[in-house]
Parts: sequence; C-alpha cells; structure tokens
Amino acid sequence: MSTLFSPIALRGVTLANRIVVSPMCQYSAVDGAATPWHMMHLGSLALSGAGMLCIEATAVEASGRITPGDLGLYDDATEAALKQIMAAIRAHSKIPVAMQLAHAGRKASSRAPWQGGQLIAQADGGWLPDGPSALPHKSDEPPPHALDAAGLARIRKAFVATARRALRLGIDAFELHAAHGYLLHQFLSPIANQRNDAYGGSLENRMRFPLEVFDALRAAIPDQTPLGVRVSATDWVDGGWDLEQTIAFAQQLKVRGVDWIDASSGGVSPAQKIALGPGYQVPFAQAIKQATGVHVIAVGLITEPKQAEEIVASGKADMIALGRAMLYDPRWPWHAAAELGGSVVAPPQYWRSQPSTQKSLFGETVFGGR
Repeated sequence: MSTLFSPIALRGVTLANRIVVSPMCQYSAVDGAATPWHMMHLGSLALSGAGMLCIEATAVEASGRITPGDLGLYDDATEAALKQIMAAIRAHSKIPVAMQLAHAGRKASSRAPWQGGQLIAQADGGWLPDGPSALPHKSDEPPPHALDAAGLARIRKAFVATARRALRLGIDAFELHAAHGYLLHQFLSPIANQRNDAYGGSLENRMRFPLEVFDALRAAIPDQTPLGVRVSATDWVDGGWDLEQTIAFAQQLKVRGVDWIDASSGGVSPAQKIALGPGYQVPFAQAIKQATGVHVIAVGLITEPKQAEEIVASGKADMIALGRAMLYDPRWPWHAAAELGGSVVAPPQYWRSQPSTQKSLFGETVFGGR
C-alpha cells in the first residue's frame, strides 16, 4: 500500500491522497478578477487526481496584490468571477478546493515576473504598498507606508471578509499566507519589522499580528473548515527569521487549532542565499512536525513519485505539495499512482486512457466503446 495514496482527514475534509496542488500565482487577473485563463488553468488541475487543489495567493484587498494581475477576492466583481470558476470545477470534479489568503505588504505594486518583477512607481500606475515598517524590500525602492492601528484593523477585517466570500463560493479549506516575504512574513521577520510598539521587537511581538489574523479567521469560518498556514521556515539571511522561531510560531498556531503548516522558505530579502537541491525544504517540515506534532506539508523540488512516497512514508511530512512539477505534468498524480500502485479519481471521459497494464488506476471499471 502506498502511503502517498492513502487518505488523510483535516477536520471535516478528507483528502483521497496526500498530494496537494500548490497555490501558484498566475498574474493573469484583471482588476483582481479571475479570467478565462483561470478557468483553463484551475480546470485542468482539478482533474489531476491530486488530493486537494489550492487556489493561488488571493489578495484580500486591492492594495495587497503583488502585481496588477494578481487574483483577488475583495468585492462583488471578484467574487462573481471566481463563482464561474468554482461552478465549472464542481460540475466535473469532487476535488477539495482550498484558497490561499494573502496580502503582499511591501512587495505589492510589482510587475509580473516575466516583466522583471520590479516595483511599479505610483507615477507609472502603481500604488504605495503597506508594510510593518517604512523599510523597502530593496534599498533603491521608496519606503512603504508603515501600518498604524487603523491599518492593522482594516487588514484583519479584510482577511475575514475574503474568507466569508470564499465560503459563499464553496471553498473547502483555507491556507493563510505567512511566507515568501509577504505581509505576515514581514511582521515575523526582524529584517522587515523594526517597529517599537507591541507588534515589533521581541519574537512574541513580531508574531502578534499574524496570530491575530489567524484567530480572526478561525473564529469566522465553520469549525469543520480546515485552516492551515504557509510559512517561510528561514529567511536564508543571518539575523533574520529562522527555523527555531518558526517552530515557536507553529507551537502558538497549534494551540489555536491550526490544521497544517506548509513549510517553505525565503522571500523577505534580496540578500537571501538559498541552498537549492531535491527536497531541500523537506527538513524544515520534518523539524516542525517533530517539534509540534501538527500536520505538515513538504514542498520544494519534489519531482519524483518515489521521492514523494519516501517523504510521507517515513513520517517526514504528512502531505507533499507540488507547484512547478504540476505545471510541467498536470497528470503527475496519475503517473505517480501507476508507479506506486495507487489509484486516483478521474472523470469517466478519461477512463479509457489508462494503459492496459493499469486496470485499476482510476479505481473504476473501464467500459468498452464503439
């Protein structure tokens, strides 16, 4: 029996296997609203056979978008656009759908990666980003607006409002984005957070706002709805956020009922020095799991089925999330199931595609045709 293809329960949601489609920014929305590209992209991934599909980082307010093309869910227009996408997914797939709730903070108002990713000046159609402190992401950029008490309250409410809109759309689970140098990670990291009030300085203070947002979300969504958190386990910069602090943060989240920790890394500083390699972030997930006992998702250059199986079978992580590997091979779970002796859910229109050597790949009887 493959551990990767065994089910896992997260509150009221049961995943058929341990494969999660990572939230992957597409930078293809218009004024925050999903477009036909999202229909094609998410529709394909909904048929991948993964245990859960997570919609890309979804901005909780317009000024919290990384780029002008970021997906958002903060008004009736953005909700209506995503409603069409969700209806199409629900018509043809039973996959649980999660949404990553996000705010870019000081990394907002940027160009798409294929346009260079640089900050867009206000004179060129950009906007003034918010941050925990008036410290720019890059030294040659103008400083962001340092959030005051009213700004913090506004953003907390925005996270809750977006979650409520998502629930109306039928979203099954949520992931709070506290990684990759975006707003909540900025509060956690001493590189971006140099406040001298209750939200800066000590580890307890730097964790305060991200925990407040988590608490507000947990109180606003049904008890049976899972809520996880993506973290950057290290900034890869001396004197920055690190694994020890991440574990302390995870312990606080455990007390509050977090359903998983998605362990990534980096993003808060251009000075980062990342040691890349296959599964390079798996040790972060393993350390968090061992220290806290919470469910963890491992990410980062996980590309091979046997590699993924070893990660979950050995207990290093409870789930694996795939991003680039899923873009390259949207049927990755099918191929992994064939290799590992598992089965996946597939639409009946595709049943006849399975190789003659894989009679039970889809867990269905394949009927002949004319």
